[in-house]
Amino acid sequence: MIRKIFKMKVYPGMEKEYKRRHQALWPEMKQMIHVYGGRNYTIALDTETDILYAQIEIEDEKKWSASADDPINRKWWDYMADLMETNPDNSPVCVELEEVFHLD
Repeated sequence: MIRKIFKMKVYPGMEKEYKRRHQALWPEMKQMIHVYGGRNYTIALDTETDILYAQIEIEDEKKWSASADDPINRKWWDYMADLMETNPDNSPVCVELEEVFHLD
């Protein structure tokens, strides 16, 4: 398993809606994440900065990267674009973070 850690940013005042949409995550989105080898996905919000910190375990970088072209993923990005910083294709602006410590 490869652990990916990254940060994103939710727009001020959109935190509750971001949380609500993730609590009602579409079943097909959950399945899509698993199909591309994603497991143990966690997103946390720093309410002082509106920064989202995320961690996901993936099986393979190439397999996970292919999820960006999945229509369900694209639909989710479009759905979330009004709540957070995004790239021109509506994918979230993600900054990879360096893991400096992990303990199982």
